[in-house]
Amino acid sequence: QVQPVESGGGLVQAGDSLRLSCEASVRTLRNYVVGWFRQAPGKEREFVANFRSTDGSSDYADSVKGRFTISRDIAENRVYLQMNSLKPEDTAVYYCATGLLMRRELLRRRSSYMYWGQGTQVTVSA
Repeated sequence: QVQPVESGGGLVQAGDSLRLSCEASVRTLRNYVVGWFRQAPGKEREFVANFRSTDGSSDYADSVKGRFTISRDIAENRVYLQMNSLKPEDTAVYYCATGLLMRRELLRRRSSYMYWGQGTQVTVSA
């Protein structure tokens, strides 16, 4: 399994949009999940969203629900995180992660993911 690679971070103003990209090769896996987490300075890494391969379903943290959307591009072997109506509290390093599919509630835990990218910085100014 190749480590995921994130891109698309940057500095934006509140209310702006940004799209993050995760290149995650999981072709050899039967059932897998691709997740997005974020970590702000001085805080623990927290769940943002994930995508499950079996049914194409997604899950979102309450803090981003309605603003963020996760999607998949099979041809390009990528998973995207579209972030709209960004707020200063969204400022963090965003990480893409991959792991084996398991129960929905467990996929909100970072310990359920085995492969992590290096992260991409998202900064939202007021």
